[in-house]
Parts: sequence; structure tokens; C-alpha cells
Amino acid sequence: MSRNGTPAERAAENLQKVRANNPLIHNITNFVVMNSTANVLLAAGASPVMAHAENEVEEMAGFAGALVLNIGTLTDAWVDSMVKAGRKASELGTPIVLDPVGSGATALRTAAAKRIIADTQVTVIRGNASEVLSLRDADSKTRGVDALHSVEDAAGVAGILAGELGVTLAVTGPVDLVTDGMRVLRVENGHKLMPYVTGTGCAATTIIGAFNAVDDDPVMATATALAYFGLAGEMAGEISKGPGSFMVNLLDSLYTITPEDLRTGCRICP
Repeated sequence: MSRNGTPAERAAENLQKVRANNPLIHNITNFVVMNSTANVLLAAGASPVMAHAENEVEEMAGFAGALVLNIGTLTDAWVDSMVKAGRKASELGTPIVLDPVGSGATALRTAAAKRIIADTQVTVIRGNASEVLSLRDADSKTRGVDALHSVEDAAGVAGILAGELGVTLAVTGPVDLVTDGMRVLRVENGHKLMPYVTGTGCAATTIIGAFNAVDDDPVMATATALAYFGLAGEMAGEISKGPGSFMVNLLDSLYTITPEDLRTGCRICP
């Protein structure tokens, strides 16, 4: 499989690399999802660590394959730790993935997301449409962590914002959009039960971290990660009766999907 192949071939290659390399993904994330996102990374073949103490985050970031920052249950001290870890990762050229959970809902969240972006070299930002819009538009609001806008509402702003910030933006929804301001990819994998389980967005973010740890093209790494996670959702949804069984089946699907399954089931398009 070649890095110059199709997106589907690249997705299969990236999954194979994650499982072969078992990258350590350093998460400073929220209390709600610590357990579930750690399990998601293990099922995918990566190695999770959850470390937020300010006096160890630099050391941890120093040997991680990627750093994932999630402001879901933030405090001022946690944001300080995120910035400290992010600066170390930036110094080392380690990919940083930011999930600005609820940005736009409160001044604290919006300011925290913008501070992390300003003070570190974020590689990828993954959020719903309203969260992404809030990073540029002071009037944009969210409903808690739920989006009030569609992915297409944010598409134009996402391209402009990605170019201004020098990051890759992933706007997730029924169809995910990934852009760096020049390239645009849409990922059509996913299942309708995904919004009914808390933390699926956070889990997608940490999978993006794992794929960025093995692929130095953030646009392709992010799109292929979302295709993998979305395909696992599709497979889980086929055999689930509701949200409870869906989450269990999602973990199993992340574990059992083969690179060939992903190559044939991946739906990434311009």
C-alpha cells in the first residue's frame, strides 16, 4: 500500500501502522470520557495514557506519539497543564489534536480553546460545527456540547479558519468535513446511533491522534481516522438494539476491523 494511493488505501495503511507501532497517545481529557477513550485507543491498537498533573505533563508529552487536548471538564489548572504539555509537544514536533468541547457555550470554554491555539502549535482541531464557528465568530453559540449549526454551515468558515491558523480542521456530523484551507475531504462513514452515546466525538478525536502519530499528513491522517471510526460505528449499528449495546459493539468493531475491511468500506470523497 502506497502513501500515494487512494484515500481508502491510505486508510488501510494507517490502521496497519497504528497496530504495528502501538503509538503512545497522551490525553489530557475530561472526566466523562477517560475510561471510554482509553478503551477505544486500546481496541484500535494504540496505547493510551491519561496524565494531567502539571508537574508531569511535559515529561509525558516528551515521549508520546501524539497529544490530545480535550476541554470537556476544564478548570484553569487543567488548561495550564494543556498549554504546558502543548508547548513541549510543539517544541518536539509532536502532533497536537484539540477538541474544543462546548466552545461557544461559555466564555471560559471559548477562551480556553483560543488560548491553547495561541500558545501551542495545534495540528488538528476536531469539533462540531458550532464549536468550530465559535473559534472565529464571537456571536456563534452552542447548546452545551451539541451543535446548533450543520457541517455545511461551517464549511466556508472552516476553510478560512484553517488557513488563518495553519491547522487542519475536522468538522464532524452526519458527513464529516476535513480541510487545511486548501484541500477539502468529506467522510461519509458513520451511524445514526453515534450521537446517542456520550463521548463518541471525544473518541473520534483520540483516534485522530493515533492516526496522526503514524501519518505526517494531517489532512489524510484525520480523514482516514474518521473513516475508520465511522465504519466501526456502521458495523456496530448493524447488530445493536440501542445505545447501550452500541457502545460495546463499537469497541468490538474497532478491534476486529481489518485493514482490508477499511479499504473496502472507507467512504472518503472530495
